[in-house]
Amino acid sequence: MLNLYDTATRSVRELALREPGKVSIYVCGPTVYGPAHLGHGRMAIVFDILRRYLEWTGLDVQFVSNITDIEDKIIERSQRENRPWQDITEKCEAMWWKAMEGINVGRPTDTPHATEYVDEMVEMIGQLVERDLAYTTDDGVYMDVESVDDYGLLAFQTLDDMRSGGGDREVVGAEQKRHPADFVLWKFSKPDEPSWPSPWGDGRPGWHSECVVMSLDLLGEGFDLHCGGQDLRFPHHENERAQAVALGKTFANHWMHNGFVVDAEGEKMSKSIGNVANLLDLIEHYDPRAYRLVLLQSHYRSPVTLGQSVIDSAVKALSGLDAFVARAAGVASAEPDAATIDAFRAAMDDDLDTPKAMSIVFDTVRAANSAIDSGDDAVAAPLVAAVLEITGALGLELSAGGDDVPAEISAKAAALDEARANKDYAAADALRDELQADGWTVETTKDGTTVRR
Repeated sequence: MLNLYDTATRSVRELALREPGKVSIYVCGPTVYGPAHLGHGRMAIVFDILRRYLEWTGLDVQFVSNITDIEDKIIERSQRENRPWQDITEKCEAMWWKAMEGINVGRPTDTPHATEYVDEMVEMIGQLVERDLAYTTDDGVYMDVESVDDYGLLAFQTLDDMRSGGGDREVVGAEQKRHPADFVLWKFSKPDEPSWPSPWGDGRPGWHSECVVMSLDLLGEGFDLHCGGQDLRFPHHENERAQAVALGKTFANHWMHNGFVVDAEGEKMSKSIGNVANLLDLIEHYDPRAYRLVLLQSHYRSPVTLGQSVIDSAVKALSGLDAFVARAAGVASAEPDAATIDAFRAAMDDDLDTPKAMSIVFDTVRAANSAIDSGDDAVAAPLVAAVLEITGALGLELSAGGDDVPAEISAKAAALDEARANKDYAAADALRDELQADGWTVETTKDGTTVRR
């Protein structure tokens, strides 16, 4: 039985399934106006691990993650660069999927786009207006949060707190709002902005109305789990929930949020490792498995400090795991060790305790290596199988390697290190590009550059 921390109740509780054997999950996806950053990567990997584990246990998972392809940031970039907004969203979405593939995150079961659901959003907003749960101002249609009895559940504060200044400043704005926390459902468009027709005037949906419509359409009422980054807990997820509750609908039964990627001072960040500004940079300069390993060794609710030494340690640990797989290649196949698998399952069922799961992996590797050293394949074989079973369930793909590095390729790697030492970064980048064009994965750490297929 999987127990997860539920943000709404602020407690670890069983993930109770609406339908036995099936799990319905909604994850708030990207707003496609720029490259995916390291925080996006953490969100994607955390919930990919969750999905893989659920499927490994034999459950049928419907995993929905949306694409927000109309939003203020998209319009602002379009106007700033004098480009069609669709050009921005299409190219940025392609970059998103390239990054997801690079970090081994599986495609969702469904990927709804906000622009595909505008008619349904207008219909839902109309229902709120008809029931006097929403009202029109000079700049749009707003949700009346005082009509929702438990508004603030995910914010961990009351409406009185928000009125006195305790609310998130993002939700405070229009002068005609009845309450500072009232949020926009429909924004009237300005000239030269994208717009859709509605009974209240041409405009576009508010961000908070998009996910509630898409999740309920694809997953139905009372779906099992709503996920996203900690920064979405309030106001976004609270405002999604408010619309559904106001209309008398049962929304998500469980809420799950991952922690931030932070710098050394504990500040939320999206850039952190030297020349790595986004996920595509990470994939280019490092073994992308390293980021997954870093996150596996951190609890999903805790902040992660991501720096050069952290990535270097993960790369080194991966080299050790790959070497173990290569060494164990000659060991006969066997069923995974039952006790090890049971311990793994217990760790994961305890609020997705991946640090403990990875500790089990490394302990099992040491035990298997000792058995191989003593020539006891009967002991080693089930331990090797358990390591491969667990890492496979976590999406951490290990490789036995076996590719000899030609002398000329090693020479290029050495020349790359020499260029970096001489601060000739243009030459170093050119050598890296040549190696990657030839199909080599290039990893540069403080100990130097290594290449592998």
